[in-house]
Amino acid sequence: MATPKNCWELKKCGREKGGTKVVEMGICPASPDHGRDCWMVAGTFCGGKVQGTFAQKRGTCMTCEWYKAVKGIV
Repeated sequence: MATPKNCWELKKCGREKGGTKVVEMGICPASPDHGRDCWMVAGTFCGGKVQGTFAQKRGTCMTCEWYKAVKGIV
């Protein structure tokens, strides 16, 4: 299976523009232009909470299936 184009296609978070969680949680700061490299965007929602800068969320990102797929680690 090919890697989806954007993180929200794999993660199913519903925070992309028009997503099911936008009213409740707002549009993800990675949407629409950084769905491929969301780890570079501060304020994404991962692991059940809003994340900080890449330096702050690096550990979470490095264990994420999306990060690993895009980086070719999986």
